Parts: sequence; C-alpha cells; structure tokens
Amino acid sequence: MSDLLTRDEYAAIAAALDLPSQAFIDGTFRPALSGTTFETVNPATGDRLADIAACGEEDVDLAVAKAREAFDDGRWSKLPPGERKDVLIRLCKLITRNARELAVMESIDSGKTIFDCETVDIPETIHCLKWHAEAIDKIYDQVAPPSDNHLAMIVREPVGVVGLVLPWNFPLLMLAWKIGPALAAGNSVILKPAEETSLTALRLAELAHEAGIPRGVFNVVPGGGADVGEPLGRHMDVDMISFTGSTETGRRFLHYAADSNLKEVVLEMGGKNPCIVLEDAENLDRVAAHVVNGAFWNMGENCSATSRLIVDEKCRDALLKRIVAHAREWTMGDPLDPVNRVGALVSRSHFDKVCGYLSDKAAAQPLLGGNTADNAFIEPTIIELASNSDRLAQDEIFGPVLSMMTVSGFDEAIALANDTGYGLAASIFTANGKKALRAARAIQAGTVTINCFGEGDISTPFGGFKQSGFGGRDNGLQAHDQYTNIKTIWIDLSDDDDEAVD
Repeated sequence: MSDLLTRDEYAAIAAALDLPSQAFIDGTFRPALSGTTFETVNPATGDRLADIAACGEEDVDLAVAKAREAFDDGRWSKLPPGERKDVLIRLCKLITRNARELAVMESIDSGKTIFDCETVDIPETIHCLKWHAEAIDKIYDQVAPPSDNHLAMIVREPVGVVGLVLPWNFPLLMLAWKIGPALAAGNSVILKPAEETSLTALRLAELAHEAGIPRGVFNVVPGGGADVGEPLGRHMDVDMISFTGSTETGRRFLHYAADSNLKEVVLEMGGKNPCIVLEDAENLDRVAAHVVNGAFWNMGENCSATSRLIVDEKCRDALLKRIVAHAREWTMGDPLDPVNRVGALVSRSHFDKVCGYLSDKAAAQPLLGGNTADNAFIEPTIIELASNSDRLAQDEIFGPVLSMMTVSGFDEAIALANDTGYGLAASIFTANGKKALRAARAIQAGTVTINCFGEGDISTPFGGFKQSGFGGRDNGLQAHDQYTNIKTIWIDLSDDDDEAVD
C-alpha cells in the first residue's frame, strides 16, 4: 500500500466513485426481482450513498439455483486445484490494483477510518485470499492402512452450495475469511452482506468475475436478515451456512438448519474479552498501548475487542495513568482524514444502543471520555465497575467502551475472566512465564495472547468457546475443513479366492 493521502484527496476519490447497487447473480448485476431497494448512507455524515437492491426469497432461490447449476456441472468445483489457485491470485492482483478505491468505499459505507482501511483491512484482505489460494494445491488427503487386502483413501470433497452471512464491522476482511477457503475448496457461494455495508462486497463480486471466477460460482444477494438471511438458512438446497455476527442471530441459524435439511452451520459470534494485567507485568507503557489498541481499534466494533480490563490492584493506578495518556492520542473525527483513529459508529441505531450503555448508572463517572458528537461518534471511554455482574461487564457493547475491574491476585483474575457466557479471545500480561501459560490454559477462550493484544494471523485458527462460536474455525488450514466433506473410499485388494473380510 502506498503512502496515505490527504483528507481532501480521499474526499475527491469518494465523490468520483461509481457505487454498485444491484445484486450480483450468475455473473451479472441485476435488480431485486421485486424491484424494491433500500438506502445505504454514510454513517459519518448521514448522506445517502446509494439505493441497494433489496432482495428477497425469490432472489435467494434464483441465486441458489444458479450456484447449484455451476457446482454440478463442475465449471469451478472440478477444476484442478492449481487452476483455481491461478484465478484467485488474479483476483488478488485486481484487488491490489483497485485497493484505494475499495478502501475509500469501505470507509464511507461503514464509518471506519481510512487509516484502518488503507493499512489493515485492504492489505489483510489481499493477504488472506492469497494465502488460501496458495494452500489449495498443498493440502493432501490420506491413505489408511487397514489390512494387507484392503486400501482406504480418505479424501476431501467440496460441500457444495455455501451461504456466507457477513457482519458489518469488517465487511471486506470477513468476506475474505470466508470466500478464501470456500472458493479454494471448489464450492459455489452465495454471499449476504450486512445491510449497512453492501458496497464493497458487490464491487468485489465484479472483480471476481473479471478475474475468471465462472458465473454462478460467486453470488452476492443484499438485503435484510428476514428477507435474505433466513431464506438462505432454511433453503433445502444450501449445503452449509457460515455466519459471523451476534450470538442472538447465530442461534437462529441453528434453528433454520434443524427445520430444513440439517445443513452444516459454522458460527463466529460475540465476545466480552478479558485482558488481565498482573502486578508483575513489565513495561506498563507498552501494556497500556496494547490495551488501548485492543479496546478502541475500529471503534470497539470488534468481536475480539479487549472490552474488559482486569488489573491487579497493586498496578492499577500506574497502568490507568498510561492508558489514559495513550487513549487521548486516538483522535476522533472525519473517517476520511487519515490523522483520525476513531471514526463513526456504523449506524444511528447502533450509536443509540451504545449510548444507552453510557447512560447506565455504572457509567455515570467515566474515568475517560463518554462524550459524543453528531449522533455518530463516541469518544474512547473507560468505566470502572464495582461488580462483574453489571451489564457493562457482561454485555457485548460493540463500541469504544472499556470496562475496568481490579483484583487482588492471579486466581481471582482467572475466575473473573471466565465469568462470562462468551469465550472468544483473551489476553494476559505478566513477566512470569509459568503464570502466563497457566492462565492461557485456564482461560476459556479460543485465542489467548500473552503480553500482547491480537488474534493470531491467517495461519492460526480463529473462533470461540461457549456462546462465541460453533461448528468450526476461520483462518488457518482448519478453515478448509469446514468447507469440505470427508469421504472414505474403501478398496478390496484380495483375490477372488481369498476369504471375504468385512
């Protein structure tokens, strides 16, 4: 990615964008069959961006039929892995060529800062797709040794037609996390972007077609959850659903699967992630920087955000002083100005929801922040809580709000960390290696980082325990498992005269 531009240069790019607005089905843009649309707006300004095709069940049926046709005739599913890899690499090159356009489109559609879109989201999207593309022809199946007279092959086959339901907080990156392994495996996909953030998914579909992904293989059907998400979840000819979003919505997809064809379901859902800082943590200034980044990156609209700080009472004051200093460096304002690190929340309704938590009695005296602007922006906010039973400690707020609690030792910290219905991510800061590993083993979370905030990288599986995840993992080679079926092929090598063996 080249150097960042000025705010005025980004604004000029935004003004010149040709924004997509129609569904992408069977290799072409088309309006919803009903002819209806919904408005998508820039959350930072409230300005209308486009009227997007508001698809419904009939559009889902069409997309599924075209995806099934493409899968069954093998135009993608039966291509040699190396040929699928070549197409996906071409897609990565096209994304790179259009990276700045995509970054600006992502920013104005979601409220994300252009700084994050340029330096994180677009580069990571390209890296993710390239990583899965390069893995296609390097994942080998197995041969089992059952007996001298038998050979057993264990092979992978693509699942078939896959529904991919995306969140609005990382529209392009979560798209890449799903289409990378899904397309690499040979599936046909039907992608439902979030209503708030449909633009870049539609633009990427166009680039995918240009790269050579055959018609019917990559479809994008925008619309509401009840109109598109539920019909996808209940469709008898959809073989699998991969969903990222809230735990409440994720539960529905399990019901949809049970009520239809028992399709496979993979859910990556919410989090209320603890960050434990023990009294022996080294370099508190560095710890504070990690805490602030983990809590306020992407306005806290991040399922793995470190939204609960659990700090030993002996270092509480020294750490808090440093956290406040770092948080003040996260300037809030126009997302297209690259100096800003805190942009707009994704929608007015979500802004109102987060503000509802700030008006809670426990938030009456924030240690930092709490101010809002333009019905869209919320300052990085730190609130100290007396009890882990408070809703600010238990609910996934999904905003720039860090709840802090003090403890008096290791055991209390671990107990508090696990006292939640979620189990997505966690962090532990300590100079004691044995304590760090004990904590990592004891904390009930899918990813535990030691002396840093993070989620691993593309090579490490990402998903949660308890109400944070179900059925599989994103990222890593493990992500390919959920988009494939495992088949055993049993071969009898015995002579006809040999005794038959079951």
